Amino acid sequence: MFCYHQKAPSPLSPRVQAKPKSKISASRKLSLKILLLQRAIDDLEQEKVSRDEEKVKYLSENLPPLQITGLPIEELQKLCRQLHAKIDVVDEERYDFEHKVIKNNRDIHELKLKVQDLGGKFKKPALRKVRVSADEMMRALLGSKHKGSMDLRANLKSVKKEDIKQEKVISSEVGDWRKNVEAMSGMEGRKKMFAGGGQ
Repeated sequence: MFCYHQKAPSPLSPRVQAKPKSKISASRKLSLKILLLQRAIDDLEQEKVSRDEEKVKYLSENLPPLQITGLPIEELQKLCRQLHAKIDVVDEERYDFEHKVIKNNRDIHELKLKVQDLGGKFKKPALRKVRVSADEMMRALLGSKHKGSMDLRANLKSVKKEDIKQEKVISSEVGDWRKNVEAMSGMEGRKKMFAGGGQ
């Protein structure tokens, strides 16, 4: 039986190296993590406040407050048309920006997949043919649970040549059943059967 095994790296290979011990204690690491998280929370709050301020500033510049009190109907209709035109322009810009974002997200996803493919190339290890007996294979698979040997011939029933010859003789005698019935009929035939001398 053939089995393929990967060559195990030698214990002195350059890849197997002990991790260097950290110079920072566990309590110091924990305090640094807490400080970094606190700093990140503060930065997020400042970013949110600045974003809200920019939004208010943009709206005040691009959308002045409406003065609709005391205007005649023609002026109100003209104002409504101007607002609809502005809304159309803003919708077009929003649509364009949404599609740019979708395209950029798709590009980012594709690039991430490429990076994963390049970084995760799996080289097929060089395998060599090894002769393994059934016992060795079971020991490798099951470990200490494997008990007994896998000698398949030991479990087979042994048949002697004399037994085969006797079976052939009996099968040839059984050929004419009338002779057997006549020989076994009556008390003499039954005595032969019990004595073990039946045909």
